[in-house]
Amino acid sequence: MGRIGTSELLVILLIAIVLFGGSRISGLGKALGTSLREFRSELNKGAEEKHESSGTAIAKK
Repeated sequence: MGRIGTSELLVILLIAIVLFGGSRISGLGKALGTSLREFRSELNKGAEEKHESSGTAIAKK
């Protein structure tokens, strides 16, 4: 088994569009983006709380 190349990814994307339709896929992409943003936010919040409790400061970007 090897790595997935560009042509394989295009075939998978084409099959997904045919099966689910473009509007549903864009909705799934939006939901995935929102989930990732919330996940990162929670990770950053946890890191800030950990550093505050230990007495060290963390620089925000």
